[in-house]
Amino acid sequence: MRQGCRKYKPFAPIALPDRTWPDKTITQAPVWCSVDLRDGNQALVNPMNLEQKLEFFQTLCEIGFTEIEVGFPASSETEYEILRALIDHDLIPDGVTVQVLVQAREHLIRKTFEAIRGAKNVIIHFYNSTSTLQRRVVFHTDMEGVIQIAVDAARLIRRLTEEHMAKEDVDIRYEYSPESFSGTEVENSVRICDRVLEELGASPERKVILNLPNTVELSTPNTYADQIEYVCRHLKHRDCAIVSLHPHNDRGTATAATELGLMAGAERVEGTLFGNGERTGNADIMNLALNLYSQGVDPNLDFSHMNHIKRVYEECTGMKVHQRHPYAGELVFTAFSGSHQDAIKKGLERMQNDADAAGIDLADAEWRVPYLPIDPKDVGRSYEAVIRVNSQSGKGGMAYLLRTEHGLDLPRRLQIEFSGIVQHRTDSEGGEVTPEQLWDVFTDEYLPAADPTRRWGRYSFRDVHQESTGDGADRITVSLVADGEEHQITGIGNGPLDGFVKALAERQIDVRILDYAEHALTEGDDSLAASYIECEIGERIFWGVGIDGSITRASLEAIISALNREHRAR
Repeated sequence: MRQGCRKYKPFAPIALPDRTWPDKTITQAPVWCSVDLRDGNQALVNPMNLEQKLEFFQTLCEIGFTEIEVGFPASSETEYEILRALIDHDLIPDGVTVQVLVQAREHLIRKTFEAIRGAKNVIIHFYNSTSTLQRRVVFHTDMEGVIQIAVDAARLIRRLTEEHMAKEDVDIRYEYSPESFSGTEVENSVRICDRVLEELGASPERKVILNLPNTVELSTPNTYADQIEYVCRHLKHRDCAIVSLHPHNDRGTATAATELGLMAGAERVEGTLFGNGERTGNADIMNLALNLYSQGVDPNLDFSHMNHIKRVYEECTGMKVHQRHPYAGELVFTAFSGSHQDAIKKGLERMQNDADAAGIDLADAEWRVPYLPIDPKDVGRSYEAVIRVNSQSGKGGMAYLLRTEHGLDLPRRLQIEFSGIVQHRTDSEGGEVTPEQLWDVFTDEYLPAADPTRRWGRYSFRDVHQESTGDGADRITVSLVADGEEHQITGIGNGPLDGFVKALAERQIDVRILDYAEHALTEGDDSLAASYIECEIGERIFWGVGIDGSITRASLEAIISALNREHRAR
């Protein structure tokens, strides 16, 4: 490769020293045109059949696309079939315009007009290639010859439109693409576009779409933006045109090229869902739309049911959405890293606290959560899927899952202790720990009595009796089971916990309480309580957890939990 790179010539940027696009921001959504059924379909190993195309078309309409390129009906019977099915079965919703593609060739143009009979709203999208390379090696002509091809096609399309509209009640609009625009001298792009606008009779009231494709991505995105700004500045009939972008992703920068192209003056974007298209694909409209959404701009497209859209896409195309695909991938809202998990947990808690203080719903609060550019719920995902646990995870993520899934609010030092237990398992066994497996690990470690089939340890208890001694102390009597034998133990102390610890001491069971926390798991009279107690047993420290309808029993269970954990460790 060291020698091979010498055969490539760097792309020459255009001279535009007074460019203005770097200071612009995108404040409104462009007109979106889906080309999934054409550019996307022709790039598939197994192109979609009619049933799949119809399902995909319906999904595009549900998302909110008002312009959809349905195919190249003059090129093949299958391309013709989808258009006729949509028209003949009245499947095109009001407000949706179908776009048909055609080369600037007379017999194909005539066949295209036959194919659109009965349609209500149509964009005739015609094109011819204009680049320096294609003129030299494919068409063997100069720029004047290429311009004449476009002019002849525009003249024929305009005449056939007049004839067609005289017979049918149809709105026909025009779109012209100088294909391989990105490889065409920018001044020649302006020349051919102006000539086409004139030939089509474009006006401010009847604008023509000028689609300027990055057919093969040849340069950095800023150069594409310069090309777009140059055309927008130098068109004689700029007010008669809608400037449209059609970026490809050969350099992996189609999203950036599109955004900079919009900043440079374009008003419309052609692309596909999830970037499907030839070679490395087209611009990803989903990605672009949600980028706008994350900046507070309404994209005029609805991706709130992302999982459904992915399912339709994958079933119809046979393609798979990558797990790390922006906004849509299975793992894009997922944090395995301990520091990320902790920041997300704290961000969600802070948002909830701020919303409660302001008296507003969390959904109406300003989104400010570290590592999450948008609210996962906006695209149909749940917070519960955000935090996932593997060997890289820390205490925050595990604590978040236990709180959201089971209502447990673990003290910080208990979080640290439990994360070490989980990490030991993931280090030894590998892979991810699901929320269900995390709960199994927690109950096995701290709450075995919750499942009698998994009871372990030396200690448990049955009956508990508490009474006041009259002098501010409490006498507690417990039926303690140790190694299968039941013993009645009694202790007097400052509350039931102190009394229980003193009762245990009478049996030479040495426990010292270091920390204590409790909370209700739910609201209402039948709510369960959770108790967390940090115990020093001998020279080691263990946390115990208890859950019961009685806070006293929950606290005693927490001490028993710590004793049994010490016994198992020993």
